[in-house]
Amino acid sequence: MAEEKKQMGEKLYGFSVKLATESEIPQIAEITRDAFVRYEKQARIPHEVEALNETYDDIRKDLEEKYVFVAFINGEPVGSVRIKINEDGTAYLSRFGVRSNNQNNGIGKTLMNVVDKVMQEHQVKQLRLHTAASYIPLVRFYYGRGFYIDSTEKDRGYIRALLIKDYESEVVQQYYI
Repeated sequence: MAEEKKQMGEKLYGFSVKLATESEIPQIAEITRDAFVRYEKQARIPHEVEALNETYDDIRKDLEEKYVFVAFINGEPVGSVRIKINEDGTAYLSRFGVRSNNQNNGIGKTLMNVVDKVMQEHQVKQLRLHTAASYIPLVRFYYGRGFYIDSTEKDRGYIRALLIKDYESEVVQQYYI
């Protein structure tokens, strides 16, 4: 039994998040595809979402222009998020995803904690993102991280909610960062 516990300990506790590099583009593409196939299905989007048509060069461009983070468990990439910081004190979060078989074990929350830290370091006042308004578990996840729905739109053929996290809000400062 001691040997079994030792092996379990070696397998279960190697979790990390880091800035992505070009060598990780294939894994980022896999994570994005896995997460957005599920997103499309869960949100009942009647057509393929833009994230599923992303190329290697699209991801490479994001590495140059945005903060791209990758989460790892035991050296395997399992989650990713991208943030573009704007000159006006706002930022935009995109391509947030966790592999389906790694959902609900804290990877998403940890990635969002890293995002919060980067936003604070860059004195970002407001973080924005869009998500399908009908994907209730994801909307709940964002609410649980201090976001609120600002507006909705149908410009892509489904109802997308613009969510905002206001880092200057007392509630956000007290409970979410």
